[in-house]
Amino acid sequence: MRITKFTHSCVRLEHDGGVLVVDPGTWSEPRALAAADAVLVTHEHTDHVDVLRLAGLGVPVLAPEGAALPDLAPLPVTRVRAGECFTAAGLAVRAVGGRHATIHGGQPDCVNLGYLVGDDVYHPGDSLHRPDGPVRTLLVPAQASWLKLTEAIDFAVAVGAERVFPIHDAQLNERGLASVNGWFAETVPGYRFLAPGESA
Repeated sequence: MRITKFTHSCVRLEHDGGVLVVDPGTWSEPRALAAADAVLVTHEHTDHVDVLRLAGLGVPVLAPEGAALPDLAPLPVTRVRAGECFTAAGLAVRAVGGRHATIHGGQPDCVNLGYLVGDDVYHPGDSLHRPDGPVRTLLVPAQASWLKLTEAIDFAVAVGAERVFPIHDAQLNERGLASVNGWFAETVPGYRFLAPGESA
């Protein structure tokens, strides 16, 4: 499976001619959605979903049940729940997790699903929920208001994926990114930084 990282949490997955895009938010490049067959949304925050862009796309959009998203004309959003298995862009997907990580005082409290795609790639959205099975490729949140670096490193080590790529990093400047990458590279086997537009 070919993985292309775009800005922040957006990734494009290509396999056997199918194109699945996860979390194309307002900070990600529009070209991430070129020829997409389906889109997965982890939760309702705009850094993970650009509703206006998806409304004109005309492909299936799957999002968590209970997420505050309007239906996207002409196709409604297909709502999914934790534990549900389905097919998107020809790829088997399992939804896991359930809630967004807490920043402070129980907030934000919105639904958040992680997606295990093809038993190969795991995108957790804004959470550190560990799936109950092996993961070959982990997309690990690198920076967030809800996240401590040590928590992200512990999460990546515990998942034990063969390959680990950072996501959720658009708020880091060059110095911060260098520091975060240094810590991950030193402590997480298989870690590799992908710049926006780079593939693995």
